[in-house]
Amino acid sequence: MQTELKRVPIETIPCDAAILVAFEDQKDRLPAIVQELYESKEFSGKPLELALVHRPAGFAAKRLLLVGGGKPDKFSTADLRKAAGGAVRHLKSKSIKEVAVLLNGGVATPEGVAAAVEGAILGNFDPDAHKSEKNGNKSVDRITVAVPGGGDALEAGLRRGQILAECQNFARELINEPSNRLTPTVLAGRARQMASEQGLGCEILDQDRMQQLGMGALLGVAQGSAEPPALIVLRYRPESPAPGGAHLGLVGKGVTFDSGGLSIKPADGMEKMKYDMAGGAAVLGAMRAIAQLQPAIPVTALIPTVENMTGSRAQRPGDIVTSLSGKTIEVLNTDAEGRLILADALTYAQRLGCTHLVDAATLTGAIVVALGHINVGVFSSDDELRLKVMTAAAAEGEKMWHMPLDDDYKDYLKSAFADLPNIGGRWGGAVTAAMFLKEFAGKTPWVHLDIAGTAWLDEAKPHMAKGPSGVCVRTMVRLALGW
Repeated sequence: MQTELKRVPIETIPCDAAILVAFEDQKDRLPAIVQELYESKEFSGKPLELALVHRPAGFAAKRLLLVGGGKPDKFSTADLRKAAGGAVRHLKSKSIKEVAVLLNGGVATPEGVAAAVEGAILGNFDPDAHKSEKNGNKSVDRITVAVPGGGDALEAGLRRGQILAECQNFARELINEPSNRLTPTVLAGRARQMASEQGLGCEILDQDRMQQLGMGALLGVAQGSAEPPALIVLRYRPESPAPGGAHLGLVGKGVTFDSGGLSIKPADGMEKMKYDMAGGAAVLGAMRAIAQLQPAIPVTALIPTVENMTGSRAQRPGDIVTSLSGKTIEVLNTDAEGRLILADALTYAQRLGCTHLVDAATLTGAIVVALGHINVGVFSSDDELRLKVMTAAAAEGEKMWHMPLDDDYKDYLKSAFADLPNIGGRWGGAVTAAMFLKEFAGKTPWVHLDIAGTAWLDEAKPHMAKGPSGVCVRTMVRLALGW
């Protein structure tokens, strides 16, 4: 999608549709044609309510689309992002190609411009890459953001919003790929290609190299599949690093298909387990954006990628593996595989010099029970880093909720035969999974983002298509940019 910023009244912009965000109890401040819709009760301004007017008087646009913004005092850039996405999804269904959106008041800011562009580009995405008849002809090709004035910071907001949304869609495209088309080897290849295009350093550790290093936890998960595993390492290094010596490590779970292994999953819903690499895809999307936006902090990304399958060499419940850290792990459940591959990746990230760690993973069904499909679960060993992450998430409109990680939960992770088991008991499953990872983060400040409930949309939203959400891309980029 092409984007443009214009400092002119939206009424003067010729396009297929002009978009106005209109609020509850605010009809007097809008054109007469809009006031008529309020008075006839065809439109009330409730959140994401839509009303389309053809040949609006006083507008150069062929149509005027009103999008409800709700209460004006509660309207945020996150709401603007959703409004822009909802508007684009509605208009693209009518084969409209060129649109303009008006930003004024409190959202005529760089953040507002970025949010409007992000919402439009994210709303324009459809997961139809493998359909013989695509919705490609129903795609908005151009959006113009109209603002009353402002300096160069608005242009920077436009560019940032476009980059972030395109990189989030890049992650969504990866997540949407079926597992027969996106194996660990293919994912590593896609990462290498992206790194080459964006000027990132890239190293792919193969199975032999991981065996030499002693990554027994990761390799134990991979041994049941005919597809070889890989550990993707991407490096961004700023030309002028900020003082302080911080080095951010982003770690993403990259299980390209999760059958559950011998602790096999139920058949119902197993087809969605192609999205078990959503954390890894989010990290790849974030690195693609970081390469373009160039924060002042060095960032290293690690994506351990495997298939968790049931082959004749598959890991068995009761097996004991030795992780890269030297800790031994009793595998009580082969479907708790994500924490095993992340354990070795977290250890390796520290060996590469990362001083702060953030991992993203579709780790547990338990987090969905706790938080539903609304909030990402946040676990941390360091309050300062946690606040940085949650502040970045709030600024990007990605909802996150702080979960407990008290030492008392260690009592749930006891093994008579190894240093620790890979699962606890029935209770607090998301917490015990995070507590397991904490053992491998060690003393390094660390945040774990459990995105199992937010990485996939089972139903389409007004502002976003069914399927992969690309959650955490924007948060991780904001974290790096604001360090």
